[in-house]
Amino acid sequence: MAKRPFKRKIKRKRHGATFWDHEYAHSGGHLQLSEEPSGDMLKFLRWLERQHGTELLNSETSAVDFGCGNGRNLIHLSETYGMQGVGFDISAAAVKIAKQASKDLSLTYEARSIAGTFPTIPDESQTIVLDMMTSHFLKEVEREVLRDEMLRVLKPGGFLFLKTHLGDGDLHTKRLFEEAPGKERHTYIHPVMGVPEHVYFEDELMEFLEPHFEIKKVYRSHKHISHGRARKRRTISVYAQKPLW
Repeated sequence: MAKRPFKRKIKRKRHGATFWDHEYAHSGGHLQLSEEPSGDMLKFLRWLERQHGTELLNSETSAVDFGCGNGRNLIHLSETYGMQGVGFDISAAAVKIAKQASKDLSLTYEARSIAGTFPTIPDESQTIVLDMMTSHFLKEVEREVLRDEMLRVLKPGGFLFLKTHLGDGDLHTKRLFEEAPGKERHTYIHPVMGVPEHVYFEDELMEFLEPHFEIKKVYRSHKHISHGRARKRRTISVYAQKPLW
């Protein structure tokens, strides 16, 4: 009897909330998920304290985290400065972990996509907004809606801390655009999740933010190429302030 040809088993992609639920519910997944606050956020907070002291970081202030994951960054803000906060994440598993870790803190969470509006957050009620490696999964129109919501909920003088992929000089981005281009500009289909992911180039990102925010600081990662070969994905962090007027 002739042997059947060998066929490699194709792993089924987990999309959106299903992917993130699996990551948070199972250790050793695709991503290395930490319970410690983001180092880039800590750098932002040190800068904010040098510039403004604790004026924006105290028990009378509040933060919102769009894509909060397990709550690690809001938990740090609450434990360190006594801040209140609200987090949103598409993963119910992540939100469950965040709630368990925040029992004695003035933090609330909701499992939902960050696409759309957030009517439960009052106008000009937040001093800090976090968007860390999250909104690049949104479509162009959805990113614009989220930016406008960030402006709405921030107090005048409040800050957006945004971290995202940076396309300038990143060989991984170039390859992904070529191998799996998405329908929208500067978008590819994520090789693991199978969903569109947007990558900003710096000029594009500044154009997206500057008519609405004052850009105070920009940090770009620099370990994306070694001896002409791709290394880590390149990222950009932006400290953007809502004007006082």
